[in-house]
Amino acid sequence: MTDENVTPEPVAEPAPRVPVTPPQSRFLYVDVAALRAKQLRRGALPRLEKTDDGETRIEPPRKPERVAMEEVRRGLVSYHVPDLKRPTGGPRS
Repeated sequence: MTDENVTPEPVAEPAPRVPVTPPQSRFLYVDVAALRAKQLRRGALPRLEKTDDGETRIEPPRKPERVAMEEVRRGLVSYHVPDLKRPTGGPRS
């Protein structure tokens, strides 16, 4: 087999982020922002929009908590709230 017969696999471009609705509950907002701040402190890249020159629109340096709050407010962080199911049967002790 020669190198001429090998065709490169097409590189899929990442799908554009669709903003989600920010949480309506303050508790959920704080909880989502806290989890996102934890990700940022561990090295995740901020999801804030970049300007044409590649700079973020927010003045650095900023605390991860503030960046996370702004990301959640803009709808850049997706989240899932699990359904709560009550335990069935059995007497309470």
